[in-house]
Amino acid sequence: MRNTFRIILITLTAFGLYYFLQQLFFRDIRHWMIQSGLNAGVSHLFSYLITGIPLFAAVLIIHGPRKFAGSLGLNGSAGKGFVFALLCTLPMLLGYALVFEFDRGITLNQLLMGAVVAALIEELYFRAFLFGQLFRFTRLGFIPAVLAGALLFASLHLYQSNEFSTLTGIFLTTFSGAVLFAWVMSEWQHNLWVPVFLHFFMNLFWMLFAAGDNALGGWYANIFRAITITLIIMLTIIHKRRSGARLEINRETLWMKKQ
Repeated sequence: MRNTFRIILITLTAFGLYYFLQQLFFRDIRHWMIQSGLNAGVSHLFSYLITGIPLFAAVLIIHGPRKFAGSLGLNGSAGKGFVFALLCTLPMLLGYALVFEFDRGITLNQLLMGAVVAALIEELYFRAFLFGQLFRFTRLGFIPAVLAGALLFASLHLYQSNEFSTLTGIFLTTFSGAVLFAWVMSEWQHNLWVPVFLHFFMNLFWMLFAAGDNALGGWYANIFRAITITLIIMLTIIHKRRSGARLEINRETLWMKKQ
């Protein structure tokens, strides 16, 4: 119990410090890097990595350097994550290609920031660190471990609209996405690359075909997204059954794990 309290304290303190630094210095760091000659996409990534130093320091404090990558799920199979994610998101690619027009005005920097950096940083910071440290290494169950991160993750997307109904939809969509990605990572043996590539392809196809002005989207966009989500859940359950493994998220791990 003492170790649980220690990890919770370090994790929440580090994430709070990261959020503080991100709010105060992210734009200035990014602006300085762009002025120094880096393009916007690369500057975006490096700025997140710099403000995320408290998170990396916390992982080193909790686990030490030898377990650094493993404790964040970075040592999982990237190939497996890529193939699974591409298979699950094919309905979005094919559906959007049929229904929407390809956005010829999209730039490389937009794709870097909206697909590559968003997928990598959000999954690394919110799923691998904030959720992962609390769920994997403490007695906290899935619901308390995922709740704070999912609420914050959803709140950070509310800049996309000023209308209450749209804001509600964006919040529920992104909150559900945060819970889904946390569940997927857990069921794929805490392999971070599974949610990273899912997040990447879902964002990429959404952007390439301008499926929506915000994370909520319209009816057609969400039909194909719902098919993708259904595939993610079904194929994950099938994978667990074929491997003979029990679901990681079950009655015994929902609220508090046993000693």
